[in-house]
Amino acid sequence: MWSGISCNHAGTVVGVNLTGLSLRGTLGEFSFSLFPQLSYLYLSTNELFGTIPPQISNLTKLKHLDLSTNKLFGNIPPEIGHLINLEILSLHENELNGLIPEEIGQLHSLFYLDLGDNQLSGFYPSIGNLSDLKFLYLYRNNLSGSIPQDLGKLMSLTDLVLSENHFTGSIPPSIGSLSNLSILYLHRNNLSGSILEEIGKLTSLTDLELSNNRFTGSIPPSIGSLSNLSSLYLHRNNLSGSIPQEIGKLTSLFKLYLSDNWFTGSIPPSIGSLSNLSILYLYRNNLSGSIPQDLGKLMSLTDLVLSENHFTGSIPPSIGSLSNLSILYLHRNNLSSSIPEEIGKLTSLTDLELSNNRFTGSIPPSIGSLSNLSSLYLHRNNLSGSIPQEIGKLTSLFKLYLSDNWFTGSIPPSIGSLSNLSILYLYRNNLSGPIPQEIGKLTSLTDLKLNDNWFTGSIPPSIGSLSNLSILYLHHNNLYGSIPTELGNLTSLSDLDLHNNQLKGSVPSSLGRLSKLQGLYVSFNNLSDSFPPIFENLTKLIELELNENNFIGYLPHDICRSGSLQKLSIRDNHFSGSIPTSLKNCTSLVRVRFNGNQLTGNIFEDFGIYPNLTFIDISHTKFYGKISSNWGKCPQLRDLRMTGNDINGTIPPEIGNATKLGILDFSFNHLVGDIPIDIGRLTFLNRLILNGNKLSGSIPRELGFLTEFEYLDLSTNRLSSSIPENLDYWSKLHYLNLSFNRLSLEIPIQLEKLNQLTELDLSCNLLRGEIPFEICNLKSLEMLNLSHNNLSGLIPRNFEDMHSLSIVDISYNELHGSIPNNKAFQDASIEELQGNQGLCGNVSGLQHCNVPVSHRHGFTKAKKIMFVIVFPLFGMLALLIMVIGIFITFRRRKRGSHEEQNNANNQATFSILTFDGRIMHEAIIQATMNFDVDYCFRKGASGSVYKAELPSGDIVAVKKLHSLHASGSETTYPKEFASEIRALSEIRHRNIVKLYGFCSHAWYSYLVYEYIERGSLATILSNEGAAAELNWSRRVNVIRGVADALSYMHHDCYPPIVYRDISSKNILLDLEYEACVSDFGIAKVLKVDSSNLTELAGTYGYIAPELAYTMKVTEKCDVYSFGVLALEVIKGNHPKDFLFSISTSFAGNTNMGLNEVLDGRIPPPSLEVENKLKSVIEVAFLCLDVNPQCRPTMQIVSQLLCN
Repeated sequence: MWSGISCNHAGTVVGVNLTGLSLRGTLGEFSFSLFPQLSYLYLSTNELFGTIPPQISNLTKLKHLDLSTNKLFGNIPPEIGHLINLEILSLHENELNGLIPEEIGQLHSLFYLDLGDNQLSGFYPSIGNLSDLKFLYLYRNNLSGSIPQDLGKLMSLTDLVLSENHFTGSIPPSIGSLSNLSILYLHRNNLSGSILEEIGKLTSLTDLELSNNRFTGSIPPSIGSLSNLSSLYLHRNNLSGSIPQEIGKLTSLFKLYLSDNWFTGSIPPSIGSLSNLSILYLYRNNLSGSIPQDLGKLMSLTDLVLSENHFTGSIPPSIGSLSNLSILYLHRNNLSSSIPEEIGKLTSLTDLELSNNRFTGSIPPSIGSLSNLSSLYLHRNNLSGSIPQEIGKLTSLFKLYLSDNWFTGSIPPSIGSLSNLSILYLYRNNLSGPIPQEIGKLTSLTDLKLNDNWFTGSIPPSIGSLSNLSILYLHHNNLYGSIPTELGNLTSLSDLDLHNNQLKGSVPSSLGRLSKLQGLYVSFNNLSDSFPPIFENLTKLIELELNENNFIGYLPHDICRSGSLQKLSIRDNHFSGSIPTSLKNCTSLVRVRFNGNQLTGNIFEDFGIYPNLTFIDISHTKFYGKISSNWGKCPQLRDLRMTGNDINGTIPPEIGNATKLGILDFSFNHLVGDIPIDIGRLTFLNRLILNGNKLSGSIPRELGFLTEFEYLDLSTNRLSSSIPENLDYWSKLHYLNLSFNRLSLEIPIQLEKLNQLTELDLSCNLLRGEIPFEICNLKSLEMLNLSHNNLSGLIPRNFEDMHSLSIVDISYNELHGSIPNNKAFQDASIEELQGNQGLCGNVSGLQHCNVPVSHRHGFTKAKKIMFVIVFPLFGMLALLIMVIGIFITFRRRKRGSHEEQNNANNQATFSILTFDGRIMHEAIIQATMNFDVDYCFRKGASGSVYKAELPSGDIVAVKKLHSLHASGSETTYPKEFASEIRALSEIRHRNIVKLYGFCSHAWYSYLVYEYIERGSLATILSNEGAAAELNWSRRVNVIRGVADALSYMHHDCYPPIVYRDISSKNILLDLEYEACVSDFGIAKVLKVDSSNLTELAGTYGYIAPELAYTMKVTEKCDVYSFGVLALEVIKGNHPKDFLFSISTSFAGNTNMGLNEVLDGRIPPPSLEVENKLKSVIEVAFLCLDVNPQCRPTMQIVSQLLCN
């Protein structure tokens, strides 16, 4: 007797059972003909390979054939149909392929057929004749086609498993005839149609698995007839409608999976009758309504998953009765109200997921009773209050997600008891206070995210004990102090994010031990000193962000030692020196920002070829040299910015090889030569910014083919020739600026193709001809500037249909006729229309268009006749009057000189409070020794200011205005004097200097006003000692005072007063460091309905940029000057570099580190004052917007600073 071999009484082998013996080889070596009496052959779970030989048909007496779980391949031989006595055929878990032979339908004795887990394909074979078949397993193959109707003939069938194939079509109705069917698995096919009512006839069914198909329609009510059903899987279909009440009749049900469908309506209360139900999955549907109280009756329930629906209302308290519940998922619904205390009764709970709802209130303390809880997800709700101390009792907790709520208070120290905690997410709350030292006890922690809160204090050194920590996010808090060296102990750390805090000091060199670090983010802090050489061990570093700090010195030479650095952003620091060689060869770089540093070097030599680079900004640094052609060898480059450097030479044509470029900005450099036609190959280019260079030649016609253009600025160059006419493809362009060039010829009519254009500036060129009426087809145009050209003719009437146009400037051309009846033209100032000889219209400063066009010729002729006759007569009369006048004047001068002094005194006008003006005048003359230079302490644009100590002991300031007339034939008021009197006499404000009186004398005029003790702000800021006394709180107060004064003048005086000369020399400080605005020498009363102020006045460096070309004075000019002054007070000197940065940035970039602005002569501000300074800087930058319309009013500025 051999093991596994059975023989009959005659010694003939009748059975072979060699299961699980690791036999290796092929069935071809088996001599089937030697075993004519073989009844069963079991060779499963071996390592047999090769094909099933046709000779197997020689085993004619075979009843059981099991070749499963081997490595057999090839087709099932048709000869297997000769084994007519076969009862069991098991070939599952092999690699058989091809069709299932039809001959299997001849095995009439077969009751068990398992061909599952192979690679069989084709259609389902016709096996309806196998009337004894009870078990049919064809799962996990590649069978296709529809399920045949003749399956309904297999009346003995108990198990039908056709899952994980490619069957299509619907379930045949004949399947309802299988009254003995216990298991029906059709999942993971492509079946469609509805679930038939006939399914309700399968009353013996215990397991129904139809998931992962494409069934549509509703669940048939007949399903309630399946009283023996224990498992119902209908998930991942397209079923819809409501869940039928009849589901409550399935009292044997143990598992119910209806998830991932389109069910609507509410959960039927009848579901509470399923007393044996253990698992209920209804997630990812469109169910709504409230969660029924009846769920509390499902005492056997272990898993309840209702997530990703539209349930509303509160969690029913009855849920606390589910003592066996292990998993409760209610996330992504619209549940509200508070989390019930009853949740604490679910002592078997391991996973509680309530995130992404609208829960309010606090976390109930009863949650501390859930001692088995491993995961608690409460994120993205409206929970508030403090985190309860009881959270520390959840000692089995592995994951704690409390992020995106409104929690306040501090982190409870009890959290240190959660020794198994791996993930702690508390980000985006209102938590405050220090980070507790106890956090260092969570030694299993891998992810710690505390970002976007209000934590203060320093980073606790104990955090260095978290040796398993992989992610540490502390950004967007108010943490201060230095970065602890203990962070260098976090050797598992991959991401360290500390940005947007108030950390100071240097970056510890211990971070060099973090060999697994992939991302280091310390931007927007107050870190300083040189960046340490930590990169030797950071071989996996991918992202490094150091933006907006106070780092100095050179970049570490091995900053790209890892060779994997992809993102490097160091903008707005004080790094200097050249680019390290490691960066030149750092081919892994994807995104780079160097802008706003003091880096220098030859741009041609210091940068390499970067095959993965998509973005680089080296703007506002000190690079020089020529642009290298290597940039064209960066195939992924999408954004290249080099604005504001000292780059010269030409634009290399090879730039056209960087075909993915979307933004190209070389503005404000010293580039010369032509714009290369190769730029026309950059088909993705949407922003081309080359303004502020010395480019010449014509605008390349090739640019006209760039279909993605949205923004084009070629202004302030030396471009000549005409504007290209091939503009048909610029349909997305919204900004076009070609101003300040030498473009000539006519404006092309093809501009009408730019239907998205909002701003068009062609000013300061040599354009001629008429304004084409086609330009009026630009219905989106908001701003049009055609000023300073040689345009002529009439203005097209079609402008009247351009309702979006709000700003227009056509000044200094040769246009004539009436201006269109369009709001932009009617609201235009004279400055925007002047310089055209023949314009008329209802705008102040233009002649009225009273004479009809048809009569103009006759009027002109009459005018010529009048000139010929009348003007000679007027000329003779004027000559006679002139001769008589000269004679009389000569006689008067000879006898009048000795009376001059007496007359001057008699003609003087005095008004000084309630005093006798003449007595006060004499006192001032004596106190200043007749305005001796020794008593002069300040000189302004319109006068000199003297200190006068009166006999009463009072000290006043006397401002003597510069004389504007040569002799005193009559007492006249100089322009400045009259202006100052008018402005100051009506002003009463604590931040504006007080006027005591005035004197108008033939020889001089002066004002008498309050003496301000500390003198001008400019003097104080320029003096080291005085500037040190002007601390941060006082500086903020000075800025507020000036804002209040200007707000008063602009909004509380009528008519409004425009100061026109806000500067540090015109701001005085009293003994309490209160600001007072002085020197109204060029203050103007702004008529609300006029724009007649055209002379350029003010102090260089404070004048609004638009004044230089519009000469139009508005309140917004004062707003700009205030912005300059505010930055000057904070910085300690004039912020000219920042003004240049703002004026040259097309995006108005105002991002810079606070330390970059602060006056370094005084100690750093406190946290409270620092926040105020940040607000002041933000407001200042709003005031400095190059577009005056975008600046806030001084009233808004005052309100912002008060808040």
